[in-house]
Amino acid sequence: MSVACKFERSILSHEEYEEIRLTHHPAIYGVEVSELEAMRPRLRKMRDKERTVGRQKQRESRGKAEARGTSFPGTAKHASERKQVFAAALKRVNTELRRQHNLAARTAHVEAARKALALHRAANFTTRPPAGGTADEGMASKPSERRRKIIAGAKIGRVSQATKVAQAVRDARGA
Repeated sequence: MSVACKFERSILSHEEYEEIRLTHHPAIYGVEVSELEAMRPRLRKMRDKERTVGRQKQRESRGKAEARGTSFPGTAKHASERKQVFAAALKRVNTELRRQHNLAARTAHVEAARKALALHRAANFTTRPPAGGTADEGMASKPSERRRKIIAGAKIGRVSQATKVAQAVRDARGA
């Protein structure tokens, strides 16, 4: 449940309100990430303190516990409302930190993707080193290492001719 800023101002001290004021909409965007990180434990501590005071007051009102200390400050009667204010401020700080983290991660991913695309495009245009200043006789021919097979002309086509003759013999037998 959201709480109006006017109500926050009425139940918080000046120092507490100044801490909370920085967590509201336009002001939170101007706060550095390191400052938000430092603000988070302070807000947790204030929220936990108010939660403890509020639970103690509830236990006292039900008769389950004795009064703790001589007296609570004047803010003790609004302990649950104060706890809600601090919890809402903590939630805003956490949300802004998460937003900042996601923005940084997205920026890093975009930069990495651009770098990868540039590398990919550069790979398509490979550069060759220059040929050099002087010309030589050119490439040296390399002799073939294969054995030369000399086949007599009479033997060329002998297998296919033998097949033709065998087929003709079989055909003559059947007739």
